[in-house]
Amino acid sequence: MTEWPDGFALRTLDSVDSTNSEAERLKDALTCPTWIFARMQTAGRGRRNRSWRSLQGNLFATLAMKVGDSPGQIALRSFVSALALRDASVALSGGLGSFSIKWPNDLLAGTRKYAGILLECDSCGDGQFQARIGFGVNVAAAPGDIAAPGGSGGATSFLEATGIRVRPEAFLQELASAYAGRELQFREAGFESIRLDWLSHAAKLGETVGVTLPSESFRGIFRSIDRAGRAIVDAAHGRRLVAAADMYF
Repeated sequence: MTEWPDGFALRTLDSVDSTNSEAERLKDALTCPTWIFARMQTAGRGRRNRSWRSLQGNLFATLAMKVGDSPGQIALRSFVSALALRDASVALSGGLGSFSIKWPNDLLAGTRKYAGILLECDSCGDGQFQARIGFGVNVAAAPGDIAAPGGSGGATSFLEATGIRVRPEAFLQELASAYAGRELQFREAGFESIRLDWLSHAAKLGETVGVTLPSESFRGIFRSIDRAGRAIVDAAHGRRLVAAADMYF
């Protein structure tokens, strides 16, 4: 059985509005990297303040930690986190699932989304930032009425994709261990090592994708990500570097 990683604390709640919001409220009280896990979440949220449907039996957890990195470096932990989440999924599935990472921060089983990551940060006032990495994983069930941007994919669950029933606590333990390893890789080997690993598991790399920005949408070939985590897309009118957007297939 995977052991809980050294140096990481755990707070377990029966219910909370949002694990990311709880981490923010506890910003001054947390003295080490801390996972906040809730058995129920009543007001979960995703990127751009979208709601996250928190169904019973799924995983709702946030890793909160103080770091001295720049906001740009903190943002790269979205890729660290996605790799850790995929690592945990592969380990728990015993190789039965087909898991890939959709830029910028979704996890796919086959062509359907089963997990998302929300990374937030703000200043602690002492030259450091609190990074909050929220994980929403459809471990047991997925909303049946949610479609991905552009009408692609839809949602699934780990159970549906693999046939394996896992308790959220067990999934968290595997995820926490995987994240500790990927964080060490990030700190010791730098983002380039993470970037190359991420690309080896990227969905639709080298294929045509759609990109939706606040002011426009376009299609092009998804070529790579650069050293700032931006998607490199060859569109009809030239190469685009996309820092933040929705990508759909």
